Amino acid sequence: MFKSVLVANRGEIACRVFRTARRMGLRTIAVYSEADAQALHVREADEAVLIGPAAARESYLDAAKVLAAAKATGAEAIHPGYGFLSENADFAEAVAAAGIIWIGPKPSSIRAMGLKDAAKKLMIEAGVPVTPGYQGEDQSLETLTAEAGRIGFPVLIKAVAGGGGKGMRKVDRAEDFAEGLASAQREGQSSFGDPRVLIESYITRPRHIEVQVFGDSHGNVVHLHERDCSLQRRHQKVIEEAPAPGMDQATRDAVTAAAVRAAKAVDYQGAGTIEFIADASDGLKADRIWFMEMNTRLQVEHPVTESITGVDLVEWQLRVAAGQPIPLAQADIPMKGWAMEARLYAEDPANGFLPSIGRLDHFVMPGNRHRYPTPQGVRVDAGVAQRGEVSQFYDPMIAKLIVHEDSREAAAAALAEACGAVEVSPVKTNAGFLVRCLEHPRFVAGDVDTGFIAAEEDDLLRFEISPGALQGAARILRADEGGVVDPSPFSPWGVWSEILGFRANAQPALRQTVFVDGERRSLVIEDTYASHMHTDVSGGALTYFEDGNAFRVSSRAPAAGTGGSASDGGLRAPMPGKIVAAPAKAGDKVAKGQPVVVLEAMKMEHALTAPFDGVVAEFNVAVGDQVVDGAVLAVVKAEAAGE
Repeated sequence: MFKSVLVANRGEIACRVFRTARRMGLRTIAVYSEADAQALHVREADEAVLIGPAAARESYLDAAKVLAAAKATGAEAIHPGYGFLSENADFAEAVAAAGIIWIGPKPSSIRAMGLKDAAKKLMIEAGVPVTPGYQGEDQSLETLTAEAGRIGFPVLIKAVAGGGGKGMRKVDRAEDFAEGLASAQREGQSSFGDPRVLIESYITRPRHIEVQVFGDSHGNVVHLHERDCSLQRRHQKVIEEAPAPGMDQATRDAVTAAAVRAAKAVDYQGAGTIEFIADASDGLKADRIWFMEMNTRLQVEHPVTESITGVDLVEWQLRVAAGQPIPLAQADIPMKGWAMEARLYAEDPANGFLPSIGRLDHFVMPGNRHRYPTPQGVRVDAGVAQRGEVSQFYDPMIAKLIVHEDSREAAAAALAEACGAVEVSPVKTNAGFLVRCLEHPRFVAGDVDTGFIAAEEDDLLRFEISPGALQGAARILRADEGGVVDPSPFSPWGVWSEILGFRANAQPALRQTVFVDGERRSLVIEDTYASHMHTDVSGGALTYFEDGNAFRVSSRAPAAGTGGSASDGGLRAPMPGKIVAAPAKAGDKVAKGQPVVVLEAMKMEHALTAPFDGVVAEFNVAVGDQVVDGAVLAVVKAEAAGE
């Protein structure tokens, strides 16, 4: 076994690899960009090397700089994590050529599965069923449009080099195909340097099933059962679980056997995932599950597999990379209980899930709480800590919460409790949204497909501070300014006009106005209020944490121009980024919800849409422009009556 390992990555996955490496007695080495100088993964490593500016292409994606860091520190092995250089065959070859152990599959395997079109052809040859579609070389608009028509709408456009939902667009109608294609090609070029796409038939009731596989240099290939990753938003996984609900043993045997055949077809070594799409319109059936792609790396959701098998997949990666055989035979790999994982993102569900950046002034996860009871047995894989920074330059996932219980119902309840215990401020997170997903009757019943979130969005995005919480917040704000229990005219709050229903020898009711996330609320303060107040108070305002949500409650109206509302028609950049498309121009009539300008930031495209029907009165940017947070990109004005 080698004695040291450099992780060519950042955040949560770097911390995760370091944890196992330390347990195995290995020296750990981090690389970091200028933006990550104080990052958690830097602090947790034995040694850390600065490799460049904040932009990933000048640091984490610069193979030469990563290799130079490995040589300078005497690293004997490199673990790529996931993302960045993890599926870069050229980098894997360069690592080996430098005499350093590559903790991953052979470059030939990466290349074989790296392009979705070539991988599908290879799987057909290996007898693995694939989704009907087009993966030809002709990438002209005419040919792709014709093929989409032949396949039949709806279709799914996918970047051939894609992953993580990037470069993927669903198109429902022929007239929208050209626009969807252009967007997928842009994102494919931006994220992977390759604009080519393939087209697949869109399964109307799709389930995303994947199988964890593992191979070694001794010819062994095993599977570690399946995961279900169907709960997705914009093709990004949100909640994953193992095993897959509703899968009988015959179907499980068929899909895992197909996964092993797929891995053997490319002489696979190390950890990998074979992803399948299932038509779940009539339940999970072996003849209605097709190969989609292979991820030649460790997956974000690997902890759910670790939970049901008791296997440390990172330890297996390290041992197999060192030439050792897989530690367990297929028959000895257990499947016990039920595991679920939720991805905690720095994003604002109430504002179109736009990423939220900034400093984590308050960051409390299950397991590091001390003020009130917390869920037991929750695994938190975090990439940040309190007072850390969520940067505009990288993916907005900040942590993963994982639970393992005896049953699916118990796992869903435990994970909902864990997500509800999350406290993060002022950066926004999706914790409250995760709670609503996990507690939704359809999810609890296992009635989930990849369209679940879109279908139930109105219910899932209903966030409201509870009456008891509002009462408690109002009382705390009065106390903070010196007037909760003294309604007399001599108190700081004391005007007799505040007293409602005055009676001698009785506690009068007091009316108070507060602002919840900038929205005015008027209430009558009662004698009782919610206990276990989970708040941070400062300067006439507090943040109240409830069921994963963070509500900002203030006794004062927000300053003019704050709050981020588009009610004036101004489309403002929610974060720094690059303008990549301009679907509208000055003078165009637009309908509410119609894209006006598209911003690329944090590795994703974000369409800013018209807040109401009107006319684009101003258009202040051009494609290719870099913009700052809050910049007014365009202005939509409502049309006057009769126009």
